[in-house]
Amino acid sequence: MIVGTAGHIDHGKTALVKALTGTDADRLAEEKARGITIDLGFAYADLGAGWVTGFVDVPGHERLIHTMLAGAGGIDMALLVVAADDGVMPQTREHLAILDLLGIRRGIVALTKADLADALRREAVTAQIRAALAQTGLADAPVIAVSALTGEGIGALRDALIAAEAETLARHAAGPMRLAVDRSFTLSGAGTVVTGMMLTGRVAVEDVVTVSPSGLTARVRGIHAQNRKTREGLAGQRCALNLTGDGIGKEAIHRGDVVLAPALHAPTDRIDAELMVLGAEPKPLGTWFPARLHSHSVEVGARIVPLGDPIAPGERGPVQLVLDRAIAAAVGDRFILRDTSASRTIGGGTFLDLRPPARKRRTPERLARIAAAREGDPARALAALAAIGPVDLPAFLRDRSLAAEAGPAIMAAAGVEVIGPLVLSGNALRGLRAAVVSTLESFHDENPDLPGMGRERLRMAILPRLPKDVFLTFLRQEAGAGRVGLDGAFVHLPGHEVQLTPEDEALYRRILPGLLGEHRFRPPRVRDFAHDFGLDEREIRRVMKLTQRLGRTDQIAHDHFFARPVTREMVAIIRDIAAEAADGWFTAPAFRDRVRNGRKVAIEILDFFDRHGLTLRRGDLRRINPHRIDLFDG
Repeated sequence: MIVGTAGHIDHGKTALVKALTGTDADRLAEEKARGITIDLGFAYADLGAGWVTGFVDVPGHERLIHTMLAGAGGIDMALLVVAADDGVMPQTREHLAILDLLGIRRGIVALTKADLADALRREAVTAQIRAALAQTGLADAPVIAVSALTGEGIGALRDALIAAEAETLARHAAGPMRLAVDRSFTLSGAGTVVTGMMLTGRVAVEDVVTVSPSGLTARVRGIHAQNRKTREGLAGQRCALNLTGDGIGKEAIHRGDVVLAPALHAPTDRIDAELMVLGAEPKPLGTWFPARLHSHSVEVGARIVPLGDPIAPGERGPVQLVLDRAIAAAVGDRFILRDTSASRTIGGGTFLDLRPPARKRRTPERLARIAAAREGDPARALAALAAIGPVDLPAFLRDRSLAAEAGPAIMAAAGVEVIGPLVLSGNALRGLRAAVVSTLESFHDENPDLPGMGRERLRMAILPRLPKDVFLTFLRQEAGAGRVGLDGAFVHLPGHEVQLTPEDEALYRRILPGLLGEHRFRPPRVRDFAHDFGLDEREIRRVMKLTQRLGRTDQIAHDHFFARPVTREMVAIIRDIAAEAADGWFTAPAFRDRVRNGRKVAIEILDFFDRHGLTLRRGDLRRINPHRIDLFDG
């Protein structure tokens, strides 16, 4: 368990931690000289139950409240300190507001310096404390009178902390790891060391990690967790990691960085969030309001863009946070906003979407997605988001700090369908299938002589509009189920087919042998067939155009048709030539030599593939376009 102390300056937080643990958290010389804690102090102790409890002693000095925020984001329980002689002070209230905005609902209030107050004074200050706690998540926190000087109440406080330790739920340690860095330094004989809170997952010696947002890669050489050397650190523990790697040094890793599993590295400088504005704010927060954002150990400038009306004091609402620079974050992370002069806390809330758009951010669909993202349970959130539109599952899992292996179980619980990397609700998938059928039916009615609708045209005609690669996966799934037919770049309903008349079919049967066999790579042209059969060129051309629509032939050049199986064979030859080329670029002569036809015909064939995007040309060289390689599959 991690316990965070909070309260006004000189109310005895550090002395209390020393009385509980035997460790003086004033670890800096400047702190000793001035008698206040100006940076996070840490102490660890077994309080008597066999567990190591960590204490984060955060400062009470107003100008240094940002250091309190660095520690508060990772605590399991608050230890709010109020001196019996002073009572509740402004900093007490601000720290309490921050703890409440961070969602901390477990805590104990230590009424310190009890030796300086009689019973009446203790009773009066306790009433003050109860009034201050009344509207917060710590309303039911017990108040224990203590004195670090005489030892009064220290045993009772220790017993209360032991009981809380036993009730503390383990944090999620099964997913990818994230550690919020609050210090980076060089240790003689070890190298670079970073310290911080393990937010999720676990980290082990020899693990490869990424420092975000910089993207530096490092290897974990050693670990201290809860001030003890160990082979692994777990979520909920305070850890020190000894890191090594190219570019890794104390100057390269900063307070506010996050050391995380490489799969989670995806910094963002724009976040949609739920914001609660404190009632003490003088006026509503409007568009482009400037602030300082704190989340875990990071501090960054931000602009607030309400996604509705300005948010009034004491109210909450959706906002977009536009940051001065990219940070590493996760959906569900808590944040605090302070004014730019660092004189007051404005409010705080929860990150909901790390990839929001810069435009059209107030549309009904966007607001619906933000509302769906408020669901804390991943399966319920995925179900709610999928009901609105397709969800990128890998991004969904990454942004919530969940392992890819968790995907199938979450999808099963959410009751969603999958197409490639996207998930959709069952209703959305059924609607997509119905839209494909109705669109193709209309197309066939209007174009009975065409073999089908172009794949890209179909994609653009239906909603939800899927990415090209995902739409192709969807069509292949539908074709496999017999709901549509695929013919190269064309899509048609299973029962649709352009029909040749018996006369046309008979003529094509006379033509077909000339398109196959030994001379298939340079077949006769329309005029040649017309001469051989004693027919008008226009009649031959008409029938060949119909066979092209049927997908039986391809018009390589003017009046030069190739059988579709021959086209596929030439595609295979081109792929083979490209594979043999050192850099994938091949020449027309290389293709000509393989198909054994003249240069002119070879160029016509390659120009045909250029026009369809199968090949990309650069001067006299060509290479395969990997995005169109399946164009003539069928």
